[in-house]
Amino acid sequence: MCGIAGFIDKRLDEQSRPRVLESMLESIAHRGPDARGRHFDGDIALGHNRLSILDLSAEGNQPMCRGSAWIVFNGEIYNYIELRDLLKREHGMQFSTGTDTEVILAAYHVWGRDCVERFVGMWSFALWDTERRQLFCSRDRFGIKPFHYILQGERFYFGSEVKALYSCPLFSADVDEFQVLVGLQLGWNAWSDHTYYKEVKTLPAGHNLVWYEGGMVEVYSYWTLSTIQSSAAEAQDAVDGFRERFDESLRLHMRSDVEVGACLSGGLDSSSIVSRLCRLNPSQRMKAFTIYYEGNGGVDERPWVKEVLNAYPNVEGFTHTPSDDEVAEVFADALWHADVPLSGSSPFSQYFVMQLAARQGIKVLLDGQGADEMLGGYMHSFYRLIGGLMVQGRFPKAIQEWDAHSRMQGFSLAKRTDSWLKSVLAGLRSEQHLYAFEYLNYLPFVGLDKSVPFSIADQQGSRLNRFLHTLTTVSSLPTLLQFEDRNSMAFSIESRVPFLDHRLVEYVFSLQDSCKINRGVTKQVLRQSMVGTLPEAIAGRKDKKGFVTPGEVRWLRGPLRFLLDQEFNSVDWLNRKQIAQLISQFRKGDDTHANLVWRLVVLRWWLEHGRSAPKG
Repeated sequence: MCGIAGFIDKRLDEQSRPRVLESMLESIAHRGPDARGRHFDGDIALGHNRLSILDLSAEGNQPMCRGSAWIVFNGEIYNYIELRDLLKREHGMQFSTGTDTEVILAAYHVWGRDCVERFVGMWSFALWDTERRQLFCSRDRFGIKPFHYILQGERFYFGSEVKALYSCPLFSADVDEFQVLVGLQLGWNAWSDHTYYKEVKTLPAGHNLVWYEGGMVEVYSYWTLSTIQSSAAEAQDAVDGFRERFDESLRLHMRSDVEVGACLSGGLDSSSIVSRLCRLNPSQRMKAFTIYYEGNGGVDERPWVKEVLNAYPNVEGFTHTPSDDEVAEVFADALWHADVPLSGSSPFSQYFVMQLAARQGIKVLLDGQGADEMLGGYMHSFYRLIGGLMVQGRFPKAIQEWDAHSRMQGFSLAKRTDSWLKSVLAGLRSEQHLYAFEYLNYLPFVGLDKSVPFSIADQQGSRLNRFLHTLTTVSSLPTLLQFEDRNSMAFSIESRVPFLDHRLVEYVFSLQDSCKINRGVTKQVLRQSMVGTLPEAIAGRKDKKGFVTPGEVRWLRGPLRFLLDQEFNSVDWLNRKQIAQLISQFRKGDDTHANLVWRLVVLRWWLEHGRSAPKG
């Protein structure tokens, strides 16, 4: 895991190039504190901050060259050993390092740009082909690793984080108003190729970018996720197939020359990762990290965590409860690292988890991102399942699922009615329509012109699968992965997400809906595959929690109350009078719009201070 930066700029004089590249690298020094490398080829500059995970020797430093190609790479190619053996056996390749970086270069020489289709992992890289005079850039299938850039004519600048571009001569602080509104209305901090700045783009997940001599740039998709359920496997076969692929993903994700730890929230996903690893490797010791909050509005998952620790004594648990003083102390630093105004408070818990792991010397950490999105873990997945059954004319099954869900969650009559009506709507309307409605109505006083800036392609397959596809590729997961990357790299930690092995995800999307949600229970195939591995108390959990916080209410009235005192004069597209009224109501104890208040005041602070690195 590392930080990359570079540019192609004929207008930048020879004396300025090292200075600009050094400034870009210094702004993301936290991503790779172990080594720094630079390569210049005329108007081409490549820079790299290294976090040493594989082959810890200096031979693994970057930029790395093989033949006519130079590369700077951030991420992990988990199947690099298998690819290296294949390249040796069938193509006579020889290798001088034990890195996956060298495997990427060798694979490019054999398969060209198509090499990325053979990779299992997470990555963003820029590869300069000196013979073709082309810069080949790529980002992994789910966008786990970031790649941001500015393109103006022939001039091209790129970096792992937006802050790496602040010092480049093309950067402008002009805000992308549509991104701001999408962040306020929907909580998306990442969508399509947008960032919070008009001039800065992000390479979409599953895409390649090629810069050609003369400044022409081609951006194209090399992978898409199918939503068609092609597997009619028997229930036990589906469970066995899931477990086999999950085990393989865990095996590959444990490849490291440094210690690997794990997040442990006490929920189904992180507990499955830790428990399954211990089941497969009974003698292996592992450190696991948990954040909790006591007191009014607190969230304490330690009883669930203890279930895992009791079942697997080889896991050493570390816990921490952040104080109000700590929350206030890290606020500016967390926002600076995030590169975006956080749309909720939960990323702070993840920030504290990474801080806790770093104090124990951990450089690689496993986390459970992606399971909720592909397995129907969120409660609103039920609306799509039930609505889809209605549209298919399967009313008895729809009523059965609705009743089971209502009973499982203890819904009142009013809530049961609301759930049914939302399910009807979800069955009749596309994801584009539903998200557009929310976008136009969540924060009605923004003054939108009724145009919707995003487009969600209609997919094939079941209503539930189409929704899960949107969560995975458009709405939820891209934002969560951005937090995952920034929070972990703030502490020079490589965060790995085993549920996002693309082969596992493709398999899950090929399964029938009943393998995901059945009779009011989510994540069926995961729960069943973990029988005998997960503690029964966790396997039977029906609530949905992660690393949540007391945040929007308690923190805004406590350690972050200074955010409520800001003036909104510079945010001229918002109705400042109504914002003042909303904040006044919150001050008086009305929590109805606490999340909206959070988004507004954090946005205002970020617009004023977000680009300034905290002192000290």
